[in-house]
Amino acid sequence: MILDLAIVLASVAGMEGVAYLVHRHVMHGGLGWRLHRDHHEAHDHAFERNDLYAVVFTAIVIAVFVGGNWIWPLQPIAIGATLYGVLYFIVHDGLVHQRWPFRHVPRKGYLRRLYQAHLLHHATEGREGAVSYGFLYAPPVKELKRQLAAGRSPVQQGRDQSSSDRTAC
Repeated sequence: MILDLAIVLASVAGMEGVAYLVHRHVMHGGLGWRLHRDHHEAHDHAFERNDLYAVVFTAIVIAVFVGGNWIWPLQPIAIGATLYGVLYFIVHDGLVHQRWPFRHVPRKGYLRRLYQAHLLHHATEGREGAVSYGFLYAPPVKELKRQLAAGRSPVQQGRDQSSSDRTAC
């Protein structure tokens, strides 16, 4: 049971990495942008095409739950992914995008940092140059503002740094 709990917690943490990669390389990448674009545009309807990602991820987690009937440790992995989905729904859809009937803007602490980081993610037009692709981890706001001012995403800055490292050798 302790091992299952550890797997659940590791799955919740690991899902942030998966979410970052999917958000950065699929949602802001080629074909995925077609579904994600309306999330970055003003609209007055309750649902977005972007919400289809939740349907796809839910179907994947259901399949992992079913597979867990035969293969350990798929059940605790699916529980961790589900918990991450609940946290995502609360933080991203509720707190950040205010898609619930009540409104709350955090004034201090980590939730404020998370809120500000996601607003900075939406500060660019289109899919290029965005910062902060995670949903539950937020880099320091000062760093994100610096990256936006420089006009480069963290991925681009990493490439710039690695190329300058190569030229320094």
